[in-house]
Amino acid sequence: MKERIAIINGLRSPIAKAYGKLKEVEADTLGSIIAKELVLQVGIDYKHYDEVIIGNVAQPAHASNIARVLAIRAGFPDTTPAYTVHRNCASGMESISTAMAKINSGEGQLYLVGGVESMSNIPILYGHKLRNLMLKMAQKKSAYDKLNTLLDFRPRFLKPIIGLISGLTDPISGQIMGLTAETLASEFKISRKEQDEYALNSHLKAQRATEDGVFKDEIHPIITQNVQFYDDDGIRFNQTSQALNKLRPIFDRNAGTVTAGNSSQVSDAASMVALCSESHAKKLGITPLGFINDFAYVGLEAERMGLGPVYATKKLFDKTKTSLDEIDLIELNEAFASQVIANIKAFESKSFAKKHFEGKVLGEINQDILNVNGGGIALGHPVGMSGTRIILHTLKQLQKKGLQKGLATLCVGGGQGAAFLLEAQ
Repeated sequence: MKERIAIINGLRSPIAKAYGKLKEVEADTLGSIIAKELVLQVGIDYKHYDEVIIGNVAQPAHASNIARVLAIRAGFPDTTPAYTVHRNCASGMESISTAMAKINSGEGQLYLVGGVESMSNIPILYGHKLRNLMLKMAQKKSAYDKLNTLLDFRPRFLKPIIGLISGLTDPISGQIMGLTAETLASEFKISRKEQDEYALNSHLKAQRATEDGVFKDEIHPIITQNVQFYDDDGIRFNQTSQALNKLRPIFDRNAGTVTAGNSSQVSDAASMVALCSESHAKKLGITPLGFINDFAYVGLEAERMGLGPVYATKKLFDKTKTSLDEIDLIELNEAFASQVIANIKAFESKSFAKKHFEGKVLGEINQDILNVNGGGIALGHPVGMSGTRIILHTLKQLQKKGLQKGLATLCVGGGQGAAFLLEAQ
C-alpha cells in the first residue's frame, strides 16, 4: 500500500428479510437509491468520480452489469464508467479493494463503491429439457409444427431449480453452506447450546443497538411509490433461548445442530462508500470517516469455508506487522453461529496454529469487542452487500467510541476469506 485509503463516508439501506418489505424492489433500484443519497451527502459532484464499482452475487438478468445500471439511475453521467465485481460473500469488499488498487496504481482518485443484493429476486429456473423444447418450438414456423413439437413435453420438465438453493451450494464440495457450518461444529466440538446462546446474544445486541439509535446515521430509508422502509426488520426483539431451542436442524436433520435460528438470514439490502487516497482527501479539504490500512484474501477448502476469517486475518497481520492486541473492534460476519465460534476457537488454539500457522497463535479474541451490535444472524446477510456493511459499521463505531483500530473479516462461500485493517481518523 502506497498510502492509506480514506473512506469519505458511507450509507446503507435498512436490511429486509427476503420475500418481505423489499421483495418488489429490484437490486439495481435498491442500489441506485443509496448511491444517489451518498453522493449528495458527500457533496462532491458526480463528474469528479472516476468510476463506480459494485459487488453483487445474484446479478439480475435485466441488469447484468448492475453497477452501470444503478450508476446511471443514481445520476452519474454517461461518461462515468462502471462495472460489477463478484467474490461471493466478499463482493462488497472486493469493490473496495479493487478501487484501492486503482488508486494506488494512479489510475483514478475518487470512487463510489459498494455492494447490493436482492435475495428475494433470485429467480426460479427450469432445466435444459424445457429450455430446449421452447427453443425448438420457437424455430418452428407453422402453428401445426409448434403444436407437434409440444407433444414432446413431459410434466417433469417443470421441476424447478431454486436459484437461491443452487447459489448457496458449492459445486466443488457439493455442500450447501449450512453443511459447511455443520462440518465446523463437528471439528471444533461446538454444541447446539453454544450456537443458540451466540445467536441469542446477536439478537439482543442488535435490539439494544436499534433502541439506542446506533444504526441511524448508517441507514437511509428506501422509499418508492409502493414501499416505505426505514429500519432493519430481521432482528427478533426479546428473543429467548426457549424459542431458539424449539427449532429443528435444517441441514442435517438427524444429527445436526445448525438451525434457522443460529444461521444468518437471507436478506435484501445495499451499502455504498465513497473513497479516495489520504492525500487526495487532504487536497479536497475533507475529514474522512476513517481509513483502510490494508487487506488480505485467502483460499481454503470449500467444506471449511467458514474458517476464512482466521486464515485471512493471519495473512493480513503478517503483511501489516499487526497483532490482535492492537485491535479495538472486530466485525466478523455471522454466516452461522458455529462458524463464528469456530473462528474464535481457531484464533486461540495452539494445535490449530501448530498445524496451519507454524505454531504462531493469533491470540484470544476479546468477545466484548466482537460484533458489539449484533451481526448477520440478527440483521441478515445480503451476500453481496455484507462486506461493505461491516467495514462501514466498524469505522462508524471506531469514530463514535474514540477507538483507533478495527478488523473487518468474513468467510466466503466456496472456500475463501477476507480481512481488512481499519483505522479511525
